[in-house]
Amino acid sequence: MSWLTDYVRPRIRGLLHRDVPDNLWTNCGSCSQMILTKELHRNMNVCPHCGHHMRALVADRFAWTFDEGSWTQAEVPKVPADPLGFRDQKKYTDRLKDARSRSRLDEALAVAHGKISGQPAVVAIMAFEFMAGTMGTALGEAFIAAARLARLQRAPLVVFTASGGARMQEGMLSLMQMPRTTVAVEMLKEEGLPYIVILTDPTTGGVSASFAMLGDVQIAEPKALIGFAGPRVIQDTVRETLPEGFQRSEYLLEHGMLDMVVERKDLRETLGRIIGLLNGVRTEGQPDGPVPDAAPPSQAA
Repeated sequence: MSWLTDYVRPRIRGLLHRDVPDNLWTNCGSCSQMILTKELHRNMNVCPHCGHHMRALVADRFAWTFDEGSWTQAEVPKVPADPLGFRDQKKYTDRLKDARSRSRLDEALAVAHGKISGQPAVVAIMAFEFMAGTMGTALGEAFIAAARLARLQRAPLVVFTASGGARMQEGMLSLMQMPRTTVAVEMLKEEGLPYIVILTDPTTGGVSASFAMLGDVQIAEPKALIGFAGPRVIQDTVRETLPEGFQRSEYLLEHGMLDMVVERKDLRETLGRIIGLLNGVRTEGQPDGPVPDAAPPSQAA
């Protein structure tokens, strides 16, 4: 070996080597463009090239939804960690520990209360980063706690959905959360409190078949996948080619299943305007003119 190989080459490699963080760049899943992660976060996880709305963490959604410094995260009830003693390739309790370690969340639904455009609101956000946002008994209890908090504060409940469906490790107990969360929604409606749902990508399975589609106002982010079963499963079942854009936000809006599709940067303003209209409160930027009287809670639809 020559001195060039033994001495010069290692020195040059050492001079050229720089520690580059693994998360410095993010690849857009739609247009495949590389985006600086910091720039992407400043843009609310929306691709600046094609407008693709990427998934977002719970903490970020809270910060983007509430007025700055106005919100407080709420405690939710604890439930038995493994009611069925389930095990597949690994124990369910171990899966929960891994999910909590990676996401820094206790469960797949987080609840907070604060103000949106100066108006009180309770917000519940599903965490896709926690076991794909699957619905189990803990999520059901958290949703019911959010509804009770909204009733206690006489405030609207805003729910962001993102889920792969029911949590198989809890079997029938997971499926029972569908009627339980539906009853919680009815409790809000009996009190005349607004229930607003923002569907994000993806919202599927038992979540889409229960509380996700029961909002007084149904909003979705652009091109979000929304449905019960996946399009490939449906196509294989009916043996027909599905329409273009099937189960996407824009398709559902066109067919009357949504009230609006709103870009992430406009969500806070849109929510503030909707809550103000439902409460009979004029919000900033609302056109001049009389504000419709809000019906008393006992008379609201």
